Amino acid sequence: MSIFVSGLAVSAQTGPPNIIKAQHTGEAIKLDGRLDEPVWGKAIHISNFTQRELNMGEPATEKTEVAIVYSANSLYIGFWGYDSEPEKLVAREMKRDFEFDLEDNFEVIIDTYNDDRNGFLFVVNPNGARADVQVINNGESENGFWNGVWNAKSTVTDQGWFAEIQIPFSTLKFKTDVAKQRWGINFERNIRRKREQLLWQGWSRDSELELLNRAGTLVGLDSIINKDFIEVKPYAIGGGQFTPGIEEGPLNAGGDINYLITPTLRMNLTFNTDFAQVEADRQQINLTRFPLFFPERREFFLEGQDFFDMGMGSTIIPFYSRRIGLTEDGSKVPIIAGARLLGKVNNSTLGILSMQTASRDSIPSTNYSVLSWRQDVLEQSSVGILSANKYENGRLHSTTGAYGLYSTSNFFGDKNLNIGAAFTQNYDSDDFDGKANAHRIYLSYPNDKVEFDMAWQRSATSFNPEVGFLRRDNFQEFYAELEWKPRPKNFSKWIRQFSFKGLDMNYFIYDDTKELLSFFYEIRPLGFETRSGEFFELNLQRRAEGLRGPFEIKDGITIAEGEYWYNRTEIQAATFGGRTWSVYTRLNWGEFFTGNSTESTYEASWRASRFLKIGANYEKNRVDLPEGKFDTDLIGNRIEYAVNPNLFGSLFSQWNSEDDEAIINFRLQWIPIIGADFFFIVNQVYDTSGTSWKQERTTILGKLIWRFVI
Repeated sequence: MSIFVSGLAVSAQTGPPNIIKAQHTGEAIKLDGRLDEPVWGKAIHISNFTQRELNMGEPATEKTEVAIVYSANSLYIGFWGYDSEPEKLVAREMKRDFEFDLEDNFEVIIDTYNDDRNGFLFVVNPNGARADVQVINNGESENGFWNGVWNAKSTVTDQGWFAEIQIPFSTLKFKTDVAKQRWGINFERNIRRKREQLLWQGWSRDSELELLNRAGTLVGLDSIINKDFIEVKPYAIGGGQFTPGIEEGPLNAGGDINYLITPTLRMNLTFNTDFAQVEADRQQINLTRFPLFFPERREFFLEGQDFFDMGMGSTIIPFYSRRIGLTEDGSKVPIIAGARLLGKVNNSTLGILSMQTASRDSIPSTNYSVLSWRQDVLEQSSVGILSANKYENGRLHSTTGAYGLYSTSNFFGDKNLNIGAAFTQNYDSDDFDGKANAHRIYLSYPNDKVEFDMAWQRSATSFNPEVGFLRRDNFQEFYAELEWKPRPKNFSKWIRQFSFKGLDMNYFIYDDTKELLSFFYEIRPLGFETRSGEFFELNLQRRAEGLRGPFEIKDGITIAEGEYWYNRTEIQAATFGGRTWSVYTRLNWGEFFTGNSTESTYEASWRASRFLKIGANYEKNRVDLPEGKFDTDLIGNRIEYAVNPNLFGSLFSQWNSEDDEAIINFRLQWIPIIGADFFFIVNQVYDTSGTSWKQERTTILGKLIWRFVI
């Protein structure tokens, strides 16, 4: 049965039918993407999809239908993506967690709490490639590293492409103390060759699929079986590590136990935790006097990352999970065991993490414990607390604070507005300093035509989050940005959207003296994105640095203490990344301290087929100062391959002239059954400082992770 209603817009761009009813079935469904079981014909099909891009409010140019079926244990979502030119589908990826922003795809987001805030996003493309994301705070933040246990299959015919998605109810968290389930749900289809984006509900350009308060409603789930759920995931690892004159054969085992205390609250236990399958960090060249930030890449910490974010921004991070099990230079510290509790109880979101590391060389055994609590208030807002703690050698360090966020997507009708504040304080058991604190106040107006952001934040001189990260210390920052992004209607129709920026300022002062620390101001007289996906920016910049002491920018090249002001120009341009060939370039040149410099970045990608993608990047810095001249180079190459959606891998190599070190990382991942993984990894490190490459270390490992459900 099919229902179709043309896009009847209301204030938030929603239209009837905005409720979809799931059809129960007791018969087995073969997951093959063919949608030929009788129950799919009985289920209610919704087809009232409306364009968000390129022509907001207009009907879909290709017929699109969705239906939902469920059994006692699983939710099934059927997608009919009819297409008049199926041979032009853009589908060049097959690996898990593919770049779905560049592909034809179908997306579904499910708000099982029905709280208009938190959801699970599932994506599939015509090749059957899968991706999933956790959405937090009504789209305010996302966790793209969450990996749920689910499956999907797709088929392509001369009528279009079609997909079947199976999501076990054990993957989802939902209330069971209600008479009837009522979940938020929304769907999106992307037709990349047309740059067409279709949504079932909430197709305003100031909205997006991740805004769960604009979603429709799923009903009819009245026969779900609720049972206790224990997941056991042991691992075994073996291989060898070879350095000149030394050979080691690591053989190890450990695992995780996941237990659903309630349907919405999960306990994770981990033993002898290992992250051998994690890819190497992408190298960076640092020409500043501030430390580099490297993002977390370990799945265990990434899965709960958003539970421990208190809205302090990217300069002040009270909890930085890379402090656990890694040293400053990235070498590993063994993790003995850990426990984590994540979930939601009524209107409270709870996160607890405790990890114990072993001693290594001069590093003592240390306990890291983090507590986060967030309470929903009003329709989309929240308040919370976060405490990150480290205990070693009888000494306790704590960074503890509170935060609040007022958020609405109904400002002036359907505009988005966020206002937040956060405060955190250090506590040391051997020495308490009441002035060792940091705080932030911010406002954000993130909308399609006009975007405005402003913030003030401060890190006191003595503030030092030992389980966190500071990009700068002893500072105050004043930040403001205003961008105008009109869409032409009667001229330049090949342009999708302009970008003009009259204000983008970051002004830093030393907190103790109030003297200049850094200054950055940028205007954008011209920026645009074309309807076919290309983009261009011209930026004019004014910068300044206040040096309290000499700054050694390069071995043997030192910039004297003082205040330096200079002007720079930047151009960025790229072609649409969904094409077979795509390129990106960034050029930034002009004055630099007492001289001049040129920064250039070049990236190219060849999406040869759905089985193979090759990318390369090159970064160059040319610095010409009275104190001395020097160049830096960084080269990277990535080859990604996939045999099918469950067998894929990559070859990643990189070299930079600052470290004179080349790193090669080969990674193969096989998913024998959904929820289990086998990894084969080869890592090699070469010293390139001499006339020829010298091998420093080679590691060859195999790791098997299996999943058992009790």
